[in-house]
Amino acid sequence: TAFVKILEKFLHKDLLTNLDTAVKEGLLDKKDGRYHFSHDRIQEAAYNMMTLHGRRLFHFSYGMALAPLAAEEGDDSLLLTAVNQLNLAGPEGVQEESQNVIVADLNLQAGKKSMEMSDFVVAYSYFDNGITFLRKKHWDEHYTLSLELFDLAAKCALANGDVVSLTLLYEQVNSYGRSYED
Repeated sequence: TAFVKILEKFLHKDLLTNLDTAVKEGLLDKKDGRYHFSHDRIQEAAYNMMTLHGRRLFHFSYGMALAPLAAEEGDDSLLLTAVNQLNLAGPEGVQEESQNVIVADLNLQAGKKSMEMSDFVVAYSYFDNGITFLRKKHWDEHYTLSLELFDLAAKCALANGDVVSLTLLYEQVNSYGRSYED
């Protein structure tokens, strides 16, 4: 419930009242202060009632609400959950241009955490998603972030044996790198 209250503050919505109403109606169950759908079909129906744009906004808002909380608490699991939500929204869910760089950086952090766990497939996915959030002219405007995303994605592609992705990533760094060391 403390987590829901934090989300309420960030999203400016009264979530607890709505959740308790859903419990009374039998749509949700509440156990040990945690809410969950009483059946998978109810969750699926609720999700499918949303428009694609509405889903993207929901995932993006939820991810952006979780990200500062994850940083504040130093909770890697919460960081990964936040980034997964942002990636479900995709670049189309971004509300302001400045958020693209924030989400790309969060993907970079999540990818590094995955590399620490030696999960190079998941790490590559985070780096690849981070790259998709970069805007045009990102090599000029956000060189260090771009270089790090491309470099680490290439390392993961190599570890995963993905020669095609490795080649494409290498070509980008080779074209836009500012020095031989890059």
